[in-house]
Amino acid sequence: MKEELKRIREYLMTGVSYMIPIVVIGGVLIAFSIALSGVQAGKGAVVTNPVLKSMMDIGTASFSMMVPVLAGFIAFGIADRPGLAPGLVGGVLANQLKAGFLGGIIAGFIAGYVARWIKSWRVPKNLRPIMPIFVIPLLSALIVGFLMIYILGNPISSAMTAMTNWLKSMSTGNAVILAMIMGAMIAFDMGGPVNKVAFLFAAAMIGEGVYTIMGPVAVAICIPPLGMGVATLLAPNKYTKAEKEAGYGALAMGMIGITEGAIPFAAADPLRVIPSIMVGSSIGAAIAAIGKVGDHAPHGGPIVLPVVDNKIMFIVAVLIGIAVTALMVNALKKPVIEEVEDESEVAE
Repeated sequence: MKEELKRIREYLMTGVSYMIPIVVIGGVLIAFSIALSGVQAGKGAVVTNPVLKSMMDIGTASFSMMVPVLAGFIAFGIADRPGLAPGLVGGVLANQLKAGFLGGIIAGFIAGYVARWIKSWRVPKNLRPIMPIFVIPLLSALIVGFLMIYILGNPISSAMTAMTNWLKSMSTGNAVILAMIMGAMIAFDMGGPVNKVAFLFAAAMIGEGVYTIMGPVAVAICIPPLGMGVATLLAPNKYTKAEKEAGYGALAMGMIGITEGAIPFAAADPLRVIPSIMVGSSIGAAIAAIGKVGDHAPHGGPIVLPVVDNKIMFIVAVLIGIAVTALMVNALKKPVIEEVEDESEVAE
């Protein structure tokens, strides 16, 4: 069991290692285009300069590849080359179904294990040359595609509608409890469907003249990447070289309100990272609600400070959320030992 769990982590890390440059390209280019354009009250990030607009388009295109690359290379890690194409297909479908990076991870594992299973089939000798380039990718893509469309599609859509209705019912109750729930939702899948439900609900409230729902959400948005970036600086021995490099990108993305900067960490170690960022974002959002922080722009992170009500409490909430996330995740994580294991294997 322990060996199988170790292999699953290796498959995840394969996907994450190929995904990190995609996240960096997308996050940094979008961040720069927004930072150089600014945020307008009631409109959020408005990029009108043609060069900056092109920069944002390139970053958006990169982000659109993030989930497919993650899924594709998880499948590649499991089944080698025949798993890559069906994994990419599964990742694209996860995007289309708005299943986020968690859906991409599921698609990658399904594609990889299905492709590996088909590779194990005993086939006539004359069919073997076409198995890795035709039969395995085709059958694997069909299986993962049908599973994503017919098994995951409707439940995801129904769950999103139910969550939106639930938040509407909660908005008439305790503002702090609502903020904690929305903060946890924002951090849960970092730009995925659960995140989008909370964000779009808060953005809709701006149109109603209610800014104190978007305020806590704006705080929660930046805590996952900033918290994970700070965590890598506080305990570098608990992160791989790739994760430490991703930490710098996460810090930059967090400043501009790009929650996806935390995805590489969550994908590599979901059981420790996701609870940590959810707790940090939830506490940060609650503090913002207590401080009656309002945000007039449908966006988050320190970049929206010019259009935030009660700026001091916004900063306090963000800093406390970062501290909670960084300290919690580092308390849960163990020092990275892969390099030591590699050296022992060489010695043997």
